[in-house]
Amino acid sequence: MTDGTATAHGAATIINALSTGKGAAFGVDLWTRAKVTLTDEPNVIQAKILSDPSESTLLVEKTVARIFAEFKVENTLGAKVETRSNIPIARGLKSSSAAANATVLGLIQALDIDIEPIEIVKLGVIAARRAGVTITGAFDDACASFFGGLVITDNKRDLLLKRVEWNADVLIYVPQKRAYSAKADVARAKLLAPWIDLAFHLASEGAYEKAMVLNGLLYCNALGFSTEPIFSALTAGARAATLSGTGPSYIALVDRTSAQPVKQEWEQLEGRLIETKTSNTGATIGTP
Repeated sequence: MTDGTATAHGAATIINALSTGKGAAFGVDLWTRAKVTLTDEPNVIQAKILSDPSESTLLVEKTVARIFAEFKVENTLGAKVETRSNIPIARGLKSSSAAANATVLGLIQALDIDIEPIEIVKLGVIAARRAGVTITGAFDDACASFFGGLVITDNKRDLLLKRVEWNADVLIYVPQKRAYSAKADVARAKLLAPWIDLAFHLASEGAYEKAMVLNGLLYCNALGFSTEPIFSALTAGARAATLSGTGPSYIALVDRTSAQPVKQEWEQLEGRLIETKTSNTGATIGTP
């Protein structure tokens, strides 16, 4: 049977779509890799997360099932999928989007199917919704993970409104506690809609850093996270800082002069730091 391998990247938030259904995100240089092996056992889907064996494989299983159904091969094929990732799970860094994207792309390669890239993203988003790992559909996160760069989307209509290349150094503060997106307080988040619309307008006009900060301050208060990491990063000279997704991770954009001061501030917090950068590469077939 045929194998397929693919890599997709993590992403971080500019505007969380939870409140309004419109979001913005950017790719970061973290990765998830998937190896897909087709089998002759119809409807038998086996999945392993090699980097975190205790984590649920439901998303990967739903993703494979969705692809098999889409291309009407579920009664003739099965699959084994192994994923490996350096993206912390359930920390707001789009690990689910990366896993879905890598799995779909690897499976498309194994099946030797020609399909438009945006349709690959949509198939992964549908699987994520069915697996219950997202509230908004995470179309913004999925596009940032798959295409790289900075994206602005309408998640209600699964429309990619804008994509631009974006280069920045990124510092990520990752608390020890996980926070699963599907458990976020949607009702409280929706109260923010008028102000998140303002942030979305800023992002649409290219004021990405201002939009990030406004997004972070609003969602931290709605979802019960401290705003102190944002203020400490800004005080230390960060270009912008925000809560990523529904938390608990925080993102700071830094430059040559602010990187070390921000790092020193965040090193005082309980958790760990990741130093990385934006990614404009997008998902790729094979293992780089």
